[in-house]
Order: sequence, then structure tokens, then C-alpha cells
Amino acid sequence: MQNQQLVEAATEYLRARISLTPPVRAGVVLGTGLGSWTHSLQNACTIPYAEIPGFPKSTVPGHAGALICGTIEGRSVLGLSGRFHLYEGYSPAEVCFGVRVLARLGVDALVLTNAAGAINPQCDAGSLMCITDHINATGVSPLTGPNADAWGPRFPDMSSVWDPGLRALAMEQAMRLGIRLERGVYIQVPGPQLETPAETRAYRRLGADAVGMSTVLEAIAARHMGLRLLGISCLTNKNLPDCMAETSLEEILAMAALSGEAMSRLLSAVIVAL
Repeated sequence: MQNQQLVEAATEYLRARISLTPPVRAGVVLGTGLGSWTHSLQNACTIPYAEIPGFPKSTVPGHAGALICGTIEGRSVLGLSGRFHLYEGYSPAEVCFGVRVLARLGVDALVLTNAAGAINPQCDAGSLMCITDHINATGVSPLTGPNADAWGPRFPDMSSVWDPGLRALAMEQAMRLGIRLERGVYIQVPGPQLETPAETRAYRRLGADAVGMSTVLEAIAARHMGLRLLGISCLTNKNLPDCMAETSLEEILAMAALSGEAMSRLLSAVIVAL
């Protein structure tokens, strides 16, 4: 089947499995090591990706691989605990499969989270960053190929991908909660190798403040379908090209876990305030 047919099949399956009353308007995609937020959901229903027709499988540590439906203070929310990456061998369409399904289930405000490396020297590891804009350095797009006209236009505008209203809401809630929330530009690279000092310098000169291996392709697909977007990066390490330190996945997961409590509080506050 074509990607659109697979998305529709997964959507129909989930409509029969989960309660969408009250209507679900908020969705969250949880990045590497950030799945602890799902513990704050009430009336939670968890469906492993393996049970959903056509859904890709998460293969990366720190990605649970499940769709969660629940509520926060009466607000219904859908969450993807685990995402899909180009470096796992997935196509751009497969990378964005879950986001497409969330949109078809009724989500119109989507929060994309990730673990990222800080390349702006003024940003520190352990802090959070609200995405103001992005750079697609993957060389691919989820919109390549025949356009699904029922989903969105052939040439969607990308001048304001990250919703200013949602960004202002996140900054307001972070200030209220006493959470440090930076603002900056996020660049997605294919991975899985981490960046070299020369690459770090190049990304910084392009205007990026943080680098990671996800999120941008999902944002393109989500905007194609008309969703409002908020992006929050957990800055798990700091990349200074003149004194680069080795970084491991274990260290990234550990830092994501340390920042997870602040991320969870901020996510919940934003969803309740929507």
C-alpha cells in the first residue's frame, strides 16, 4: 500500500482502540530519553507500535515505541513515546508516519521534543531550548513524490513553521515554573555519527544553535497538514569545536533523564494552558 493508505489504515485502527472523547487536540512526540512525561497522564491507554497496522518500529535505546492516549487535568492528549530516524533505515515518509497519524486523529497543536547538542556557546547542557526556526540538513523531504492533496498543498509555505503563539505560551509557562528556556534555531542532520568540530563550526555559521537527528522532517510533514507546532529541545551536551569532548549515547540518555523533570512539567503546563 502507499503511505497515505497505510496512514489511514493505522488511523482507523486507533479510532477503534482509543477514546477520542473529548476530542484530542494536543499531541506530543517524545525524544530520546524523554518518555518519563507519560507517567503524568491520567486514564492512560498504551498501544505498542507493533500492534498498530503499518506503524514503523522504534529501534533506538530511549524510545519506548508506543502510542499513549490520556488526559492532563481533563485535557485529552496523544503522545508518541519513541520516533523513527533516517539513520535507522527509514524513508522520510516512514519517519513522519506517526505525526501523520496524529494529525488524522484530530491533533491540531503538536509539540515536538528532542535531545540535541548545544552548539551556541551561550547555551548550557541540561537546559531546554524552544525552537524558533529550523534548518533541514538531511538532503531529503517527506513531501518528495506525489502529493496527497487531501493532506495539504503541493508547495506548503514554511515561513512560520514554529507557531509564535505556542512559543509565547511555552515561554510564559517556563517563566511561571522557574524553568530556564532558551530560544534558538535547530538543525537536523541524518546521523547516526555525531558531528565533527568542522561540522559544528559550519552549522554554527549557518545560524544553528542546536543540532540533532530528528524533528525537522516531522515538522515539515506536520505543517503540510496544517498543524500548529511547538518545538522543545533538551540540550544534552555542549559542542565547542575548539575543545570537543567525546560524547556517548549513555551520556546523552543520562542528561536527558536529569532534564526530564523540567521537560515534563513544562509539557504538562503548556497542554493545560492550550
